[in-house]
Amino acid sequence: MSLPFLSKNNLVVGVDIGSHAVKVCQLKRIDKGYAVVSLGSAVLPEGAVDDGTLVEPEIVGKAISSLFKNLKIINKKVGFSISGYSVIVKKVNLLVMEDAQMEEHIMAEAEQYIPFDIDDVYLDFQSLKPSNENAERADVMLVAAKKEVVDEYLDMLHDIGLEPVLVDVDGFALENTFEASGGHENNVALVDIGASKMNINILSKGMSVVARDIVVGSRQLTEQIQASLDIDFDEAEAIKLGQSPAGENQQMIEEIFSSTCTQWVLEIKKAIDLYHANNPDAPLEKLVLSGGGSKVAGLADFLAHETGLKVDLFNPFRHMSSNSKKIDADYLDSIGPEMAIATGIAIRPSVI
Repeated sequence: MSLPFLSKNNLVVGVDIGSHAVKVCQLKRIDKGYAVVSLGSAVLPEGAVDDGTLVEPEIVGKAISSLFKNLKIINKKVGFSISGYSVIVKKVNLLVMEDAQMEEHIMAEAEQYIPFDIDDVYLDFQSLKPSNENAERADVMLVAAKKEVVDEYLDMLHDIGLEPVLVDVDGFALENTFEASGGHENNVALVDIGASKMNINILSKGMSVVARDIVVGSRQLTEQIQASLDIDFDEAEAIKLGQSPAGENQQMIEEIFSSTCTQWVLEIKKAIDLYHANNPDAPLEKLVLSGGGSKVAGLADFLAHETGLKVDLFNPFRHMSSNSKKIDADYLDSIGPEMAIATGIAIRPSVI
């Protein structure tokens, strides 16, 4: 017997809470993949979210509630993701064992792998498939998230009448989106640049092997343009995105761009170097760029030049269908890169 409320066709609504904006995405399963049901974003006041922590949970909750109301989303089951200082993702090498044994071992030995008190975190893990079926050891991706931070998100969502049923990590949500959109490269670097953070997730043969959260983002570029030209934030944002000409300040803008984006490249290269050190015979095929920061004018070309990799701007909706009467195709193309994480959460079933 198949009970409808247990069907894996019932997906959660993906909620991505960043420092600049809240993004919401609702999908449905169809025969050939997924269809976009509704999506939207709402800008948050500065300081409402700081490095993944809810500083103003009531304001954030109100923004999410308004999005659900305006988008007429009825489904109350939601998923969200976290990143920043409150999350540790670490790859450890352990003896091959059954999941139950693995869980028992990790709970007993976790403090040697993570810098948090074991009583203060939620723990989860994913076994990575060994290349040799007869291998005695295998890599395991260990995730530890601070209970205090996760519980703040849970409380905020419950307070606005939603039912959070899963918690993800930004980098893994990004991986989910890439795979669901038909990503088939063996070795690829996924880089999501938000307003105040950058997520890097390097995949090898469909498995995450390097995952990093870095506290840098596109807001710092806007703020530097704003300070240098003595203009307001919105004007600086328009220049950053190439929507407004820099005019006589073009050289100054290029210097700011080069200085700031070079910092981003250095962090990306660290992750790439770590990958290549452990996988010398499996070079990366390309870098896939997403997030609101991916829209910075000239960034994709700059990253391609500095890393020597092909760089693609990621649109998670490229192979998804949608109702053109409800959602404009140009809008989907425009907002796609910054919806990557919300979409990665939205492909998850509400019953697992």
